[in-house]
Amino acid sequence: MKKVSLLICSLVLFVLQGACGPMLAAAENSGTAPATDQAAANATTAAAAVATGHGNVPSSDFLEHLVDAVLGLFNLSTSGNTTAHYVISGLFLLGAFLLRHVMTNIVFRILRKFAERTETTLDDKLFPAMEAPTAALITVTGIFAALKVLKLSPEADRTIGYGSTIAFSLVVFWGLLRAFNAVLDHMHEVAIKKQMGVAAFMPWIKKTLLAIFVVIGLLLVIQSLGYDVKAILGAAGIGGLAFALAAQDTIANLFGSLVVATDQPFKIGEVVRIGASTGTVEDIGLRSTKIRLIDKSLAILPNKMVASEAIVNLSRFAQRRVEQTVGLTYDTTPEQMEAILSDFRTVLAGEDGVERGTFNVNFTDYADSSLNVQIVYFTTDADYGKHLGLRERINLKIMRAVAAHGLAFAFPTRTVVLDGPVAKQLIARQS
Repeated sequence: MKKVSLLICSLVLFVLQGACGPMLAAAENSGTAPATDQAAANATTAAAAVATGHGNVPSSDFLEHLVDAVLGLFNLSTSGNTTAHYVISGLFLLGAFLLRHVMTNIVFRILRKFAERTETTLDDKLFPAMEAPTAALITVTGIFAALKVLKLSPEADRTIGYGSTIAFSLVVFWGLLRAFNAVLDHMHEVAIKKQMGVAAFMPWIKKTLLAIFVVIGLLLVIQSLGYDVKAILGAAGIGGLAFALAAQDTIANLFGSLVVATDQPFKIGEVVRIGASTGTVEDIGLRSTKIRLIDKSLAILPNKMVASEAIVNLSRFAQRRVEQTVGLTYDTTPEQMEAILSDFRTVLAGEDGVERGTFNVNFTDYADSSLNVQIVYFTTDADYGKHLGLRERINLKIMRAVAAHGLAFAFPTRTVVLDGPVAKQLIARQS
């Protein structure tokens, strides 16, 4: 327990040193702080590294300070490897193995049981996704800490420095990638459950974001190894410009699909009118949207056109408005007109499918062949089938009301009046 306490103290000292190190370095550069023996030793080591051509070796500060703190506990400052060095190296490996066993078999088991009791399913995906990267991080820490305990050649130290930088970067980004993937899977599941329009785009949105994440991770790893990332991005920018010019239509369709995914003007299975195309949406892809038209033919619309056209979603009616004109013959008397208007209003008021207080029945026009009565009402249900059934019932009741009053529906007629000498001759010939 004493050794464990000393090891914990060394970790605390490492944190303090990491926090205060930049201030001490700044003070040393300005000449206001005294040059301690440790600073001189560090300067000598850095000069030696530059002289031998190893000044660009990536260093893992955490491992360096951790190993130095542990060796300091045992007063191991010799230049060569002793039995104690090998023992401590083996203890690092054994400790990493034990800690990995504790994390995977105890800690994450507790976390999984905790996730089962929560309402959200995000933790059910996140904890299993982070288990393997956590175990790998512990293993990598133990291996490279064990290697840094040993006194090796400058070439071996340089190789270990590069290896530790790459290994830690890959493990950290692997963990972040799996966590990001779990979050995106949860968002996809929620989108499907809530029947959101973006659900159809989630698979390729996930692939795109993961690809961007991987590229950023690789660039950061390359930069940590000492390479010039700006030059790489400059070359990639020229190639990307050439690619963009060659694929303008494809990129426009991709952005159009992003607009559709963001605004969600329609979903699969809904009836829409886009430009001159009216039909049921069957598929929403990266490049195009497929619509089954009324005549059962298939229209494939590029997404850039879908994003730029006016979209009318015929499946999202809150209500349906009906406006129709009933024409009566000119032999209808004013009293009969008043009576039939009253009957029409009674018909609409007696239908449950007609919204109360929104209908109008009025004698509006003297047309060429009829006396026009305008009927306007709103339905309470937007369903198209119910809408047609309601109109049928109302039209039949209107027919019965007209027949009950002895009236007739007008139809286009024309009266020809024959007069004059020519007309009299024609009449005479017919008689």
